Amino acid sequence: MKNDDGQRAGIAYGLAAYGWWGFVPLYFKAVSHVAPLEVLAHRVLWSLVLLSALLAARGRIPLLVKLLRDRRTLSVLGLTTLLIAANWLVFIWAVANDHVLQASFGYFITPLLNVLLGVVVLKERLRRSQALAVALAGLGVLWLSWRLGGLPVISLALAASFSLYGLLRKLIRPDGTLGLAAETLLLAPAALAWLLVREGSTGTAFLHGGAGTALLLAAGGIVTALPLIWFAEAARRLRYATVGFLQYLSPTLQFLLAVALFHEPFTASHAVAFGLIWAALGLYSWDALRHVGPRPAPIVNTR
Repeated sequence: MKNDDGQRAGIAYGLAAYGWWGFVPLYFKAVSHVAPLEVLAHRVLWSLVLLSALLAARGRIPLLVKLLRDRRTLSVLGLTTLLIAANWLVFIWAVANDHVLQASFGYFITPLLNVLLGVVVLKERLRRSQALAVALAGLGVLWLSWRLGGLPVISLALAASFSLYGLLRKLIRPDGTLGLAAETLLLAPAALAWLLVREGSTGTAFLHGGAGTALLLAAGGIVTALPLIWFAEAARRLRYATVGFLQYLSPTLQFLLAVALFHEPFTASHAVAFGLIWAALGLYSWDALRHVGPRPAPIVNTR
């Protein structure tokens, strides 16, 4: 009975986390009148404030200090910090410039790019169904590139930055809250310096854009940290395969927002490309179910 309760709670936390990430374009649309770099800077600083308070309340600040004192860990964190900053910036820019459809496409292909990186970097061997799934995803990207007259740069930038981020985070494996706190701490000096320079030149939206804008920018900490907490609770209670299935909720909701609410163009070419990706994900998920084992939960999405 207790196990069933844990499963139900885990699914509820997972749906909350991935649902939040799926609807997060609504937040970035609300701050789309603010320069993407300023949105990024505030997201970093307010996330650091909230995550630091959370770690302090749980008595985990010494663990953060220990993490940052390890030279090998710090060098890896330096790279993951650059990757997550790039991922955040591209996503913020994409939403502000009506490219949510491309963003969702990028997050659909991310799990399959993870598989490909495992082969290239970690020398893992693909099962036949996995290889077919990766090939279908590649065909989807090539089709969309051909039909649109160029690579889907936003999709590939989001997928590549987050896949490489996940690969590097596997080397140090701090939990989501601790790792993100370290990354925002490393980003904080640059974020604060940019805001000070911006204020001294053209002025920041936080101080000159009205109370509503200031509150929205400060809410960036909650937007980032709250789903991360929910994800941690879900990952603790659920099997790897269950969490893996739930992760597709985010790009699905983003896709629906792009088409139904933001009215971004969805052509026959998009339909073919997304169809190939969905077929690849279905095959990949079927293979994962057949071979599920005691593996750790996937790297948390930190959008």
